[in-house]
Amino acid sequence: MLSTGVSGTAPGTRDRITLSGITATGFHGVFPHERRDGQPFVVDLVLFTDLGPAAATDDLTLTAHYGEVAERVVQIITGEPLNLIEALAGRIADSVLASFPVLAAVEVTVHKPKAPITVEFGDVAVTIHRERA
Repeated sequence: MLSTGVSGTAPGTRDRITLSGITATGFHGVFPHERRDGQPFVVDLVLFTDLGPAAATDDLTLTAHYGEVAERVVQIITGEPLNLIEALAGRIADSVLASFPVLAAVEVTVHKPKAPITVEFGDVAVTIHRERA
């Protein structure tokens, strides 16, 4: 194993873990049929942290367990309905940061591919970035 003797990354940057396409049925939306029938929501996450310690030691406790992160995201998607995907993204970001103290920041994109829009479209998504205070 090659070691440079440098932990982490250059100042101002962070290592990241990316999870893409976490999908579950949720009942979010402002219209009654959205709350009644549900629809798919797709979430992409970028988790910002210093991966140096985990890389150097091969220790899962020094990083964010991405399986547990994905399970938490599904719990939130399938949980209490919200009106806006902006609120859903915020709830996911807050929960992931609270549940995984090793993370410095998180970027959450929530896709609503079957949004009730009257014109043809490919996707609707919001992206938020939250940092630990």
